[in-house]
Amino acid sequence: VQLQASGGGLVQAGGSLRLTCTASGRTFSSYARGWFRQAPGKEREFVAAINRYGSTTYYADSVKSRFTITRDNAKNTVYLQMNSLKPEDTAVYYCAPKIGCGNYYYTASYDYWGQGTLVTVSS
Repeated sequence: VQLQASGGGLVQAGGSLRLTCTASGRTFSSYARGWFRQAPGKEREFVAAINRYGSTTYYADSVKSRFTITRDNAKNTVYLQMNSLKPEDTAVYYCAPKIGCGNYYYTASYDYWGQGTLVTVSS
């Protein structure tokens, strides 16, 4: 099982990026999916999540109204559209499926962490 996040890069403050998370080796269409991020020297934190149907989404307060999570179950893929980016959004972004019935906002509720993608926002 492998999850690969991509789409990161260097962008100026106020810009946009779209992250993509593709899973291979296993289908996660029946699982909720989440995005997390980890800045240097900080713990991994919740960013956004989406239920398995794509009908309900969850966001950290810090990204609400700026980021949008969506999914395409046919492609086993989840996306994170990031607008109005700020320097404090700089981090490595990770995606993972939510395993079990734990809280959507907790890192421990997720597994199969793949390689992240670096987002750098310059001021």
